[in-house]
Amino acid sequence: MPFLRFTWFLFLALSALAPATSRAGLPATPPARPNIVFIFADDWGWGDLSSHGHPWLATPHLDQLAREGIDFQQFNVLNPVCSPSRTAALTGHFPARYAIHQHFATPEQNRDRAMPDWLDARAPTIARFLQKAGYRTAHFGKWHLTSRNTHGAPAPAAYGFDEAAIFNGGAEMPSAELHATPDNAAKFIHANHERPFFINVWLHESHLPHVPTRASMEKWAHLDEQKRVYAAVITDGDNAVGRVLAALKAAGVEQNTIVLFASDNGPESTGTDQGKAKFAGEPGGGGYGGYYSVGSSGGLRGQKRSLFEGGVRVPFIVRWPGHTPAGAKNNATAFTAVDLLPTLCAAAGVPLPADYRGDGENLLAALNGQPIQRTRPIFWEWTGKAAEPDWWPRLAVREGDWKLALTTDAKRVALHRLTTDPTEAIDVAKDHPEIVARLTQLALAWQATMPTAVDPACISAADRAAVPIAAPATPAQKAPLDRAAAFARIDTNHDGVLTLAEYLAAQAGGANLTARFKKFDKNGDGKISREEFLRP
Repeated sequence: MPFLRFTWFLFLALSALAPATSRAGLPATPPARPNIVFIFADDWGWGDLSSHGHPWLATPHLDQLAREGIDFQQFNVLNPVCSPSRTAALTGHFPARYAIHQHFATPEQNRDRAMPDWLDARAPTIARFLQKAGYRTAHFGKWHLTSRNTHGAPAPAAYGFDEAAIFNGGAEMPSAELHATPDNAAKFIHANHERPFFINVWLHESHLPHVPTRASMEKWAHLDEQKRVYAAVITDGDNAVGRVLAALKAAGVEQNTIVLFASDNGPESTGTDQGKAKFAGEPGGGGYGGYYSVGSSGGLRGQKRSLFEGGVRVPFIVRWPGHTPAGAKNNATAFTAVDLLPTLCAAAGVPLPADYRGDGENLLAALNGQPIQRTRPIFWEWTGKAAEPDWWPRLAVREGDWKLALTTDAKRVALHRLTTDPTEAIDVAKDHPEIVARLTQLALAWQATMPTAVDPACISAADRAAVPIAAPATPAQKAPLDRAAAFARIDTNHDGVLTLAEYLAAQAGGANLTARFKKFDKNGDGKISREEFLRP
């Protein structure tokens, strides 16, 4: 009997320590939804962390984050420059779906690039999904989903953000000071620590112009002038991360917050312009120039503006206490920016709308330490700089371990197996013609589904009359035309070109067909090649 009484008392004591449960056996009080803080750096190369082996840079706060979470070493953004890369992270869609091919610039430059002036405010965003689920949302720092030269652009509130303090926004948007970004985030965390929140903390570092603090410049006085400026800028960015982490701890929400750090593309090229020195918070000067851009891709081929890994593989560190194993390195999962939306919504317990058709996939298991494999192919396009040796690819596709880079006409290709050749040093295209053929078709078919006209709702009113009108449906509402399939259907004799007779026969009853045929027939030879049809 004494033993039974002891057992009964032990049971009562343990029951008091256990969480309360409902009759269904589930916790009576569900776990609190995690806060999410997404820190997105600018032009910060894969090798620009001391934890990634950089010989003279120091990033103690990011190193701490890596020690407490997972360092994903195969993370890719979906374009090698700012605006399209950020579009992918926010929407979960490839940026080409919105005709965003390069960074937003002046309206004239946007027209030359067949781009709108801003991201369509009707686009689905992670901020809007979380906001509707009860999250408080904010965006602090760089925006660049339009440009400072654009009038009439939607403000961050139109994309689902409750609060914002930004730079690189539209002409009417007040511009926040670059180095105020982490402080604004800290204030928001303090004010909203009792409810779930989602924050974009998009840093300026290490983009040009370099505007370091005096304190960071003094820290690196022992380096030569070129390295000193870059090291100071990286230190300022790392300190910004530290201030955000400290704010989470001070607010008592550190243990229930997912913190993610990534960069929008690879490091900037080193130039000759030294600029005019300027320190943070001080007037005068335009900041240090490209001469000081000595960022590192960590040995990966290429850098900013290149579809090779140095341009699109960037640091990605995730800390989620109780979920991410501390100090882990995941070199197996090909994680991408379009996977962030479905993965983070899953982590927050927020179901995606039934009509949302994203390009990413839910990789929540990877945040829990499982080295799962991505199952969907990854696509990139680039329409900007086209120089040797690393900027010539216009398209790239990755499927499994294989990545193919190619020109738009597919006359030049390069095939690499990233698991054994992450630096893309060995082109094995000639050894695997069947893989080249399959991935080429995959890339061209994907590109053929992308819109070729700009939606006039997304351009400045003064320019709308000069812009071809696109269908008003957003990618989430209507799938774009499969132009490759359409070409194959119209080309009834399978000779690789379309005659006017074939074009008219395939679209009987259509309006202005002869004029539309001539628009496709850019060289005026009376035929439409496959290339002309895919890129009208």
